Parts: sequence; C-alpha cells; structure tokens
Amino acid sequence: MLVQGRHFETGEPVQVHIDGELIAAVEPLSGDDKELPWLAPGLFDIQVNGYGGIWFSRKDLTVEHVIQVCESLATRGISLFLPTLITASEQTLITAFQTLEQARRSSDLVNNCVVGYHLEGPWISKEDGPRGAHPREHVRPASVDEFLRLQHAAGGRIRLLTLAADCPGALDMIRHCHSTGVRTSIGHTAGTSSQIQAAASAGATLSTHLGNGAHGRLPRHPNYLWDQLADDRLWASVIADGHHLPDAVLKCVLKCKGPGKTILTCDVSGFAGCPPGTYREENVKAEVLTDGRLVVAGQRQFLAGSGATTGDCLIHMMRTCGITLPEAIQMTSSNPARFLDMSPNELKTGKPATLCAFQIAASDGGEPVAFQPVATYTNGRVFTG
Repeated sequence: MLVQGRHFETGEPVQVHIDGELIAAVEPLSGDDKELPWLAPGLFDIQVNGYGGIWFSRKDLTVEHVIQVCESLATRGISLFLPTLITASEQTLITAFQTLEQARRSSDLVNNCVVGYHLEGPWISKEDGPRGAHPREHVRPASVDEFLRLQHAAGGRIRLLTLAADCPGALDMIRHCHSTGVRTSIGHTAGTSSQIQAAASAGATLSTHLGNGAHGRLPRHPNYLWDQLADDRLWASVIADGHHLPDAVLKCVLKCKGPGKTILTCDVSGFAGCPPGTYREENVKAEVLTDGRLVVAGQRQFLAGSGATTGDCLIHMMRTCGITLPEAIQMTSSNPARFLDMSPNELKTGKPATLCAFQIAASDGGEPVAFQPVATYTNGRVFTG
C-alpha cells in the first residue's frame, strides 16, 4: 500500500510504503502539491467515553458496540485511545470491562485501537460541580480491593485512573497504582492545597481535563486549579473543543505546562454524534444542544463530556494558542504515548503503520478552522472519512 501526502513536520511531499502492519519506507516525492493531505501519526486520545449513543460504561455493552465505536473514531483520525469508564456500580464496571476485553480478544481492530483503559471515578468528589455529570449515588470512598477486582475484570489493562485528591482512601489508592505502573490523575476534585500536594507526592502525575469537573465559583486563591497548574510534577490534559474552556485558560495551561506536558483530549461523550435532544444512559441524563455542547440535563453551566473529537480539539488549539501543526500533533499523539510510557508512533521505517491523512480547512485569513480526515491507518488497516 502506498500513501502520499505532506509530512506534518516539514510540509514536504512524501510517499509512505506500508507492508502489512509496518511502514516499509518513507520516501520524498518530487513536486510541491499543496492539494496533498497532511500525513501524521494517528491521533491518540486518553479519554473516550463512547460515541454515537454508545457509552463504554453501560451495563449492556456488547462487542458489536465496541467495534462500532472503534470504526467511528477511526474515520475521524483517531488510531489509538483509552476507552473511559465513568462512575457506576461495581457490577456495571466489571461487566463493561469484561465486554471490552472480549471485544479486544475477538476483533483485531479493537485490539489495535484500544491500548488500555481509563477508569474515571467512582472515587471522586460528591460535591456539585467537581462531580460533573457523574451520578452521585455511585460516588464512594476509594478501595484498593475494589480496584483489584476491576483490574482483574479488565485483564490488567487499566492504565489510567482519575480520582479526587480529597476522596477518602485516595492516597493509598495512588500509592498502590504507582507501585504497579498504573498512572493516576487528579480530577473531579474539591481538594485543598495540601491534598493536591499530597496526591502528587504519592505518585499522581496528571490533571484530568484541568479546569473542568470543578466548582462554578472558586476562591480567588488558593484553589485547586492554581495548585495543579503550579505543580511541575503534574502533566495536564485539556478539552480544547471551544466549549469546555475559554481561550485564555487554554493559553495559561499551555504556558504553565508547555507543549511537552500538555495532552489534548476530546473527552467525547457517548451522546456525541447524536442529534440535539435529551438523552439518558443509566444514571446520566444529558442534553445535546444545537450549538454542539453537551450539558447535564436541566441547566447550562455544567458540561457532560464533549461532542467534538480529537481532530477538532487539535484545530481549536492551533487557532487559539498559535501553535504549529507539529506541536499540535505532539499533544494529540506522542505526548499521550510518552505519558503512558509507550513508544510514540512515528512516520519512520519499521514503525507501526498507524497514521492519519487529513486536510486542514482555513479561513480567508489563513487561520485553521476545521480538521477534515481523509484516511486513518491502524496497523495498516485503512478507514476513510
């Protein structure tokens, strides 16, 4: 298979030879065809809740549901991701993890796309605001014993855990995960400065969708947003969909963490891709609004995940923060891999044929306005948008 496009780092035309699941060669092309799509490593998102009416956290999740979400994401440039399970009963989480594992074992596509799982909750703050759209009735103290049961159901593939620094039992949980190689992230927290610092000292290394899953009003200082921004031990993930964070906040996070420790995530909702209306999935009730936002039903302040996908966030971050395409790809591809101690995908001989071809629509003034996927390759298998 031959794939032609402009290299995302240089802008020069190249031809990628794919042999099976690997890149056999990357060769220059003569000419300077500006109509060629961009070529870059496939996008990698660490927080994907589902898509098209399918939530990974649902108790009736099926293998076919998982395959459908993988196919939908692949047509949008996403080659790798962490299915994210949010706060639910222990039995629902166990059943969902077992189904994900069954899907991974039975489908090469799922096995190639799904590089692990992200457990977001149930060990978070019960307070309105920090809890976000997570159902209050299933929020509970952190339990290492429960985590071990969930990890067993997940085949040992939970790679990222988001929990609140102020949740009872949080430090023991963070220490356990740190000792076993599971990354822990602070999120959906109402923690004090000392609790944030203690979580980082115990081994937490990320802030999940920093600036969201938070109170509508906070003290000027101190507060848990400043504390996480200032702590150099913490990476930050941000939802750059144009709705979750004001542009000024995105700029501040980037200035504090730098391109090397910022991860873009879409936090895409299971209701993404659905027409405007009110939807319910077990204990989560949300509205899809006509402007693209997804909110907790009955109000307009607290969001319930995103309707965007990773490429949309890449474009918004480029436009808002003035970053280059290589920097945007770093935050949507290589940074997630490095954070999880994986080898980032690269457009190099011998690397997995996991890449995406896309166009970037621009305004009359030359600003990027839309991510337009052309084709996505996951270990050599191609999906077109």
